Amino acid sequence: MRISEFRNARAESRFRAAYERTFASLWPGPTTAIDVPTAFGTTRVHRTGTEHGEPLVLLPGSGGNSLMWHRYVQALAERHPVIAVDTIGEPGASVQTAPLHDGRDAAAWLDELLTALDTPSARLVGCSYGGWIAINHAIHHPDRVAGLTLLDPAGMADLGWRFYAWVIAGGLAGLAPRALRPRLARVVGNSTILETELMALMKATMGFRRRLPLAHTFTDEELGRLHTPTHVLLGERSALHDSRAVSARLRELLPTARIELVPDAGHALTTDQPELITARILDAPAHKNGAAPRSGA
Repeated sequence: MRISEFRNARAESRFRAAYERTFASLWPGPTTAIDVPTAFGTTRVHRTGTEHGEPLVLLPGSGGNSLMWHRYVQALAERHPVIAVDTIGEPGASVQTAPLHDGRDAAAWLDELLTALDTPSARLVGCSYGGWIAINHAIHHPDRVAGLTLLDPAGMADLGWRFYAWVIAGGLAGLAPRALRPRLARVVGNSTILETELMALMKATMGFRRRLPLAHTFTDEELGRLHTPTHVLLGERSALHDSRAVSARLRELLPTARIELVPDAGHALTTDQPELITARILDAPAHKNGAAPRSGA
């Protein structure tokens, strides 16, 4: 299996410049950028927030990086140490040198990263593919996870044509003139395309070749091994899966987890409902042995 990389040096240089420019424009407040060597390559993280409290580790979705959290960082950092991660193998400031073959490798990478950052336990906040990585980490390294907040995570059901159509439609809409994007965002159900700066950065990723493992669908046995406090938020109109069916499955398998359908939100629920998602992240269970009440439709 090959690694994620840029097509050539020119494509990489173009992206790096766009990344730094976008970061300087969007990131709120001070942060410390750290490049952490791991067996899978060098991983860029951005540390900010308080010195005390339960650390929050932010894992972006497929094709994203730390910048997807720019609307969230300030509020989260007021109450928690925050570690925003450029996932290895995704277009960001991390540089992959060895392949990830499966979820176990993804969990090993994250465990090595957090060990190097002297973070023995943290709450993982994962969006989409980042949620899939967070679940794998909780399965394979359960003693290292204080809690999970999963935002429309991948791996809950097999992908169908509806999701691929949503991705393609969103990508095309994101290339449209800015004046047309609000209407197109409603039509395709993807509010991410309204993030003008991130759409410009997305164009710079055209020369990036992403080669990460597909998010396999977790078995009942795998999900049954999650014993950490868990809050799953599902976009009611998600194109990733049938959210009501996923909700019913998770309620049966994870009776102490909090499962919530987010109204007026699709798979892009972090941009569909940012205030609600911020509140839910901050309200998540803060101790490992506690049981989170179930809620939501």
